Amino acid sequence: MSEAMLSKVRKLLAKAEDPACTPAESAAFTAKAAELIARYGVDRALLAARDPATDPVGDRVVDVVAPYARDKAGLLAAVADPLRCRCVRRARGDGFALHLFGFASDLERVDLLFTSLLVQAAHGLSGTAVPAGEHPAAFRRSWLAGFARVVGERLRAAEAGAVAERDGPSVALVLADRSDRVARRVTEVYPRLRTAPVRRLAGTGFGAGAEAGRRADLGGRGVVDGAGGRGIAG
Repeated sequence: MSEAMLSKVRKLLAKAEDPACTPAESAAFTAKAAELIARYGVDRALLAARDPATDPVGDRVVDVVAPYARDKAGLLAAVADPLRCRCVRRARGDGFALHLFGFASDLERVDLLFTSLLVQAAHGLSGTAVPAGEHPAAFRRSWLAGFARVVGERLRAAEAGAVAERDGPSVALVLADRSDRVARRVTEVYPRLRTAPVRRLAGTGFGAGAEAGRRADLGGRGVVDGAGGRGIAG
């Protein structure tokens, strides 16, 4: 992503974090940052439709480790899917190796957002008390599930908004073709891929995590390197 785009997003988020901002103003600045990220994805897709060499299909592996490795993997999947990337989870040691597939610009967006959201989730969890009598790990897993669910919904809405701003069916066709090409690449590498069973969680933290997901910045402020195995304590 260009430095100019990053600068715009970071300025918006700096305004959102200003103590002088009202909650409504802060939410508006944060929503605008997510909108810019989504517009960037559409712009790169249209450019690549004219010149495919500018944005090839690729892949990368992201390691997520304990604690809460499965929950971190769920957050990565929640970010990747709305941004038109596919995620294959493989067990590795006490964690997982997440094999991501997507166009280069979309993989870049996923990496930017996932790294930032891991940090935000860690901050949110550290500030949320576990209810008396509830197992801390169960509560935190359900909290992370709620956080991931709402983040995914917000990203999907931002992507849909960016597409709707463009006239004509060509944008939707370009994006559908990109999704198909990514899916074909996944099938080439994993011809016998299976869908993981639905996970059932016992904790009561889903609502608190969902509320934190609604407040999360989706523009990438506070990005750190190598956060796949950091940020969330046991």
